[in-house]
This record gives sequence, structure tokens and C-alpha cells, in this order.
Amino acid sequence: MSGVLAGVDQRTQLAGHNRLELLMFRLVGRQRYGINVFKVQEVITCPPLTEVPGSNPVVKGIANMRGKTITVMDLSMAIGGPSLGEAENRSLIVTEYNRKVQGFLVGSVDRIVNINWEDILPPPKGLSGGSYMTAVTQIEDELVEIIDVEKVMKEVMGGSEEISEGVIDEAVKEQVQHVLVVDDSTVARKQIKRVLDQLAVETTLCNNGKEAYEQLQEWVDEGKNLKEWLALVISDVEMPVMDGYALTTAIRKNPDLNDLHVILHTSLSGVFNQAMIEKVGADAFIAKFEPDELTKVVQNQLLEHMAACERTP
Repeated sequence: MSGVLAGVDQRTQLAGHNRLELLMFRLVGRQRYGINVFKVQEVITCPPLTEVPGSNPVVKGIANMRGKTITVMDLSMAIGGPSLGEAENRSLIVTEYNRKVQGFLVGSVDRIVNINWEDILPPPKGLSGGSYMTAVTQIEDELVEIIDVEKVMKEVMGGSEEISEGVIDEAVKEQVQHVLVVDDSTVARKQIKRVLDQLAVETTLCNNGKEAYEQLQEWVDEGKNLKEWLALVISDVEMPVMDGYALTTAIRKNPDLNDLHVILHTSLSGVFNQAMIEKVGADAFIAKFEPDELTKVVQNQLLEHMAACERTP
């Protein structure tokens, strides 16, 4: 399983066609879970860990990996399940999320499957806000749950959603502007909205690319001039039904939408981001989640949008 990063070029093509490769694993019991292979650096047997006194109970310790230390978390405990017990001989999935490398301790690793994002569905409606499920899919008549890792990271590692003093240009608040935010993670949507609230921006939130595209079409049907009314679209890449690449491609192919400013905001690593931005026609890419960086990129576009609207007769 340590060769999961082989064939990056092939996986880039998959990503560009609303497809992904899913690494499946188990925690406690028979339930299978999945994670995008693009977020996986390697899968190894857990090395010796050094305990960190006073850390979150989910953190089993830190490991030395080629001269760097990474935090190792019990993923079962992180989503409210029982502890996996001793880390020795357990599988460790080394991942990169939100610019950080960390290890998720799991019960066992299954295999990699190639799948359409269309076959990955939002979780059942009615789940409580405490759910750690961001999507589900069916493989061999078995339900596979995709964990909201961004929620896990937020709860275990923390992080601020406040913009630093002096970053906000007060001129951006002179005109009310609207932004469409697209992300399947409840935590990620709230993080982005919190930043936009501090910029005095109105937001519409969507859970996936299909929902966002339908919302854009609805606004067009209502007669809204989106070029003037909608300042930009901020979209995650990984989403059920329609991913951010497919959404951006659909926007660029639609004459009523193709002038929209699209920013891709994702926890994926930067191996292929620039190539995919150019391929699908996005305007920018921002790695999650740094409030100040997000603010600067969004703010620049808001100011440009304000100026463009003022020049329009």
C-alpha cells in the first residue's frame, strides 16, 4: 500500500473527469470508510510514538518520519467511536490536509477503488450536526462512509477563523456584494462564511457542485445580472455528485455564467493544482484554511468587482 501515490498523472486525469480514487479502510468492526488517494502520502505500519502530555485524547502521540515529526490521531476516537487500542502493528495513513501532514491510525486498510463523484452522495438528511459523515457511496452492495476530515482537524487541532488586524481594507465594505460558497463540509462552509461576514459580504451556501450550478441557473432564470450581482464563486474541489473541477468546467461552458470569477479552495495538496486550474478555467486556487490568505484573495476580487460595476453604464 505504500505505493498509493504512483501514477499521479493518471489520477490528475481522473480528477478532471469528475472521478477519483478512494482508499478504503476499516476502524473498529466491519464498516468501511474512504479517503481520496490524492490526500494520502503513504500507508505504513505505525512506527513507535512519543506521547504528548496534555494533548487531546484523540492524539496517540507524535512520530518521527524521515526527520520530521507528525501528529498521529486515533481516527476511530476522533469520530466518536471506541479507541483502536495500542498503536503498535496498526496501519497508519499519512495524509496532507490543509497544508499539514498528519497520520490517522486505522484498524486495517482495504484497497483502492476508482469511482465517479456522481456515485458519491451527500449523507442522509436528518443526521445531527454532530455527524462526521460528509458523503456516502455504495461499493459491492456495501455502504462506504466518507469522513468529514476537516471537522476532525478543526476539533483536534483547532484553528482561528478571525482575520488579523490590518488585513481588511475597509473600502471593501462600501458596497454590499454577494458570494456563492460551495463546500460539502459543514465546518468548511462555516469557516469561509465567518471570513466573508467580517468583510460584510452576503453569502449563499451550497453543499456540492450540482446544487451550486442549479442555484446559478435559478438566478439566471430570475433575470439576475450575475456579472454585476455575484462577485465570485468560492468552491471546494472534493464534493459528492459534482466536484469543483466539473462545476468550473460547466460554468465556463455556459454563456450566461462564463464570466464569473471562480476560486477553488481545497485541502488537496498542490501536486496538480495549477495544471487543473488552467485545464478547467478557474481564476485562482487557495489551499485551506488560512483566514488572512483567503481574505486577501477574496478582497482583491471584491474591490475589482466593485470597480467594474462602477464603470458599467
